[in-house]
Amino acid sequence: MLTSIRSLPFRKTAHLHLSRLFTVLAFESSADDTCAAVVTSDRQILSNVVIRQNDLVQRYGGIHPGAAVLAHQANLPIAAKRALTEAKIDLSDVNGIAFTRGPGMGVCLAVTVNAAKTLAAVLNKPIVGVHHMQAHALTALLTTPTHKPNGEPNPAYPRFPYLTLLVSGGHTQIVLAKSVNSFEIMATTLDESIGRTIDKVSRLLQIEWANMSPGSALEKFCLRPEESILPDTFVPFTPVMPRRLAFSYSALHSHVDRLLKLNGGVEKFSFANKLAIARVFQNAAFGQLEEKLGLALVECEKQGIKVGHLVVSGGVASNMLLRERLNACLRAFPTSLSVQAVFPPVQLCTDNAAMVGWASMHRFLAGNHDEYTINPRSKWSIEDLETEP
Repeated sequence: MLTSIRSLPFRKTAHLHLSRLFTVLAFESSADDTCAAVVTSDRQILSNVVIRQNDLVQRYGGIHPGAAVLAHQANLPIAAKRALTEAKIDLSDVNGIAFTRGPGMGVCLAVTVNAAKTLAAVLNKPIVGVHHMQAHALTALLTTPTHKPNGEPNPAYPRFPYLTLLVSGGHTQIVLAKSVNSFEIMATTLDESIGRTIDKVSRLLQIEWANMSPGSALEKFCLRPEESILPDTFVPFTPVMPRRLAFSYSALHSHVDRLLKLNGGVEKFSFANKLAIARVFQNAAFGQLEEKLGLALVECEKQGIKVGHLVVSGGVASNMLLRERLNACLRAFPTSLSVQAVFPPVQLCTDNAAMVGWASMHRFLAGNHDEYTINPRSKWSIEDLETEP
């Protein structure tokens, strides 16, 4: 009965002693990756399992909701078992269960939400539903050492407030992180995300994926040593909404699509042409990030907000060229703010459950848990977190 579920003793409890080690089993399935991980309150990642669906994405030309759900249902038991085995623990050692509540694809989110709730209810464990982009924004607090080996504070460790650039297949945002649950969106995309656009252009150019994501395939393709030659019919990309603190990536995708169609399709272009188009496209996509980041820094300066770090996360943040360009951008930008870029390890930029477990930790330690009746939220602004438990 729902009434009996609501009466279970895990909503708000007494604060836990911070000296007690708290172990979280976490799940993530907001898109096409099935993830499970074990994370502890002393910042240890005991396991981090990710089962991808690249073959399905390539087969359907994107994430097919029905196929993705079936894959999640098949993969989640495997991922959960592997996470516990690799962490060398069993369920009796787990103190709480976390999961991505949203945003994301509703049918995909429901797989891990329902699994986590059922498992927690049976085992009488507390649960916490996590915001997916909050988890990305806080990953660097898990992966960056707080102190140097000599005991001095690590200047690379992000301290609030800091800017976070969230770049993925679902989001392109510059967010001001004020605390673990207080965020202000300074810029967002008005249409497509940068990750979705990169994936589309990778497919348009028919780049071989070789069991990679389309975005990773495009990055690797651009690094090829061969000479690249732009076709004579290529028209340069124009700046997108210059001096406006907002993103738009659909124009870049449409630009490449029109170029190919007007010339009879991608088959009419040589390898050197395709390589040149891919490189120019990638430069334009990253250039927009740099320009909008500069505007955000100016806005922070105007408002007297002293930010010392830029945390870059999301799947696109694993691109090595983007990392180089953002570091150079911050060094060259004329501002009184001294801002250092912080990048999580590549394997923790793409979707994973370790970041979900860490993002839930502050609530577990405060005894602030969700009810077992909690449902997924496919649409959920990160700004709404401050007004919620």
